[in-house]
Amino acid sequence: MGSVELLPVGRRVAYWRGRRRLSQQVFADRLGKSKSWVDKVERGVRSLDRLSTLQEIARVLRIDTAALVGQDVVPVPAMGRGDGVERIRAALSRYEIPFGRPAGNPVLPVDRLLGDVGYAWTTFQHARYPQVVNLMPGLLTNAQRTCAHDQRSGRVALVEAYRLTAALLVKLGDAELAWLAVDRAMLVATDDRELVAAAAVQLGQVLRALGRTREAGSVMRAAASRSAPPMIESGTPAELSLCGTLLIHAGLAAAQDGNESAADELIDEAAGMAERVGDGYDHHRTGFGPTAVDLARAAVTVEFGDACAAIAWHEKAIARSGWRWLPTEHRAAHLLDIARAYLHAGDVGNAARMVTEVERTAPAEISCRPVARDVVAEVARDPRAPTTIAQLAVRLGMG
Repeated sequence: MGSVELLPVGRRVAYWRGRRRLSQQVFADRLGKSKSWVDKVERGVRSLDRLSTLQEIARVLRIDTAALVGQDVVPVPAMGRGDGVERIRAALSRYEIPFGRPAGNPVLPVDRLLGDVGYAWTTFQHARYPQVVNLMPGLLTNAQRTCAHDQRSGRVALVEAYRLTAALLVKLGDAELAWLAVDRAMLVATDDRELVAAAAVQLGQVLRALGRTREAGSVMRAAASRSAPPMIESGTPAELSLCGTLLIHAGLAAAQDGNESAADELIDEAAGMAERVGDGYDHHRTGFGPTAVDLARAAVTVEFGDACAAIAWHEKAIARSGWRWLPTEHRAAHLLDIARAYLHAGDVGNAARMVTEVERTAPAEISCRPVARDVVAEVARDPRAPTTIAQLAVRLGMG
């Protein structure tokens, strides 16, 4: 079979038709097609761009659809605990700070550690999650040891390492372990207003991922209030970015909780701050600005099932220059939301287009995120889906 999988789809159809000892005419009759149609498919003159057609061909040939769309690639499995998450758990289980630094273990200088944390954040924002998984156990251990050695100088790097760990684990679908990481971040950040606000951004993500939407809304409002400058006009871009991002998380939590008016009010408040910050910045790894607010409005309308409004906000956002300045991870997550919106609208073609764009620009967003794999499965179940989605499902080991 290995050599068959290298053939174009039409040649595979011809191969399996021959294996079943069917003439083109008999095969065409069973499909309800003409002999000419079968001949064109097998010669590659006519493409098979509908999953429903492939499924019908596979039924007549008595094979799995994957035998027609599968390619000579190694399937990409979902990332699970065996792929590094357990090593992150082990790193989180060390208590370097309360017990003091173990004798003989090296302590990285704070500047070097901050550089390592920055590199890991950049890798995450480029949606290279497997690489970040490999980086995090060592990074956490080093950050904990440095902070144990010098809490005052080392805690910024440690909070950032915990924040990144939480963001990564939410992506991988392990919200419970993410909660442990973000709880550590909040504790280490205590008494530092800016650090607490930064850690609270990930706290909002984690609580929403756990389905604790009312708590998320309450905590995010409190965090936004605490981090807000006395007057918006006097706030620095970094302060406004943190406060605005916290308001966005509060709005998303309100939307998940079914409170449309509260969600709109909170996002509107964030929008005012975003206009003062502008696009193209990434203060505290938030990517906050007018484009991020538009993406949040799209996510809110997806939650309320208003697919048309979500798509309209999406189109407005991607027309902004700020769209291309957002991190790859942020854009990929948004496109998955819009794929859901297109599915709600019954537009499987555009849903598939969104998924394909995510897979092209951020493959790990599809292969590592359980939520993304669910979207792929939902699109692939629709008989109108293009064959590219069936091929993707095969590569993911889903079909």
